Amino acid sequence: MVEKSRKTQIIFHFIMIILCIFCLFPFLLLIVSSFTDEHVLIQEGYSIIPRAFSVAAYEYIFANSATIFRAYGTTIGVTVVGTVLNIALTILFAYPLSRRDLPHRNIWSFIVFFTMLFNGGLVPSYIMWTQYFHIRNTYAALIVPSLMMGAFYVIMMRTNLAQNIPEEVLEAARIDGASEWQILFKVVMPMALPIIATLMLLVGMAYWNDWMNGLYYLTQKKYYTIQVLLNNMLQDLQVLLSSSFSANVDMSSMPSTSIKMAIAVVGALPVLCIYPFFQRYFVKGITIGAVKG
Repeated sequence: MVEKSRKTQIIFHFIMIILCIFCLFPFLLLIVSSFTDEHVLIQEGYSIIPRAFSVAAYEYIFANSATIFRAYGTTIGVTVVGTVLNIALTILFAYPLSRRDLPHRNIWSFIVFFTMLFNGGLVPSYIMWTQYFHIRNTYAALIVPSLMMGAFYVIMMRTNLAQNIPEEVLEAARIDGASEWQILFKVVMPMALPIIATLMLLVGMAYWNDWMNGLYYLTQKKYYTIQVLLNNMLQDLQVLLSSSFSANVDMSSMPSTSIKMAIAVVGALPVLCIYPFFQRYFVKGITIGAVKG
């Protein structure tokens, strides 16, 4: 029986190793391709082992390193500030909704759910933010619009708090003389740490990868995040290649294919480095209400 169980574990471990390899293979191929010579990529295609090592793509991207690092700094600042504000608003909205004694609780829950299905549309949103809130060409353009898109996170937080925090714990804290703010900060939030960390990871990744707000509301490069800057860099490269083709100019030395890979690496690498520190909380947070202690 023990021998059979050991064989089963070996099979499952082998399957998991194969699945992990399949998951890691695209990232490895992406990184290797970004360091491969452009002519090799065009002639021989992608390979897991670079046949001709080249850093031309990164030299093109970091030709103006000051702009890149400034965009990185903007992205980090926007991600940190936006994540903190978004999580704070989410908790302050989700905690009352998780309480069964909240007056008109169903109405407030319906309002949150309604915003997940319907919105005013792109044009009304653009007019509202630019004409009335005047966030165009400001750092607020990268933070504020995304704060109003957290209905899904509110529902996740509300569900987790309602299912995993017993009402008896809140009643005991109230009997001991704790106020609602003390209950929230000293009882609820420590018990909800896994879901908070999970939402921080999701919201942080959304802010880090966001380039739509920059596309809509920014025209000055000093406000660009790394995603907006890389997207503009890619568009400039495509325009340059199209112009050279129509003008019969030789651009074969331009690493157009490897630059696309390098842009993806530059944009995603910081997130990949941070994710392992949140992984254990992320695994706990996504199992909302699956196991109740």
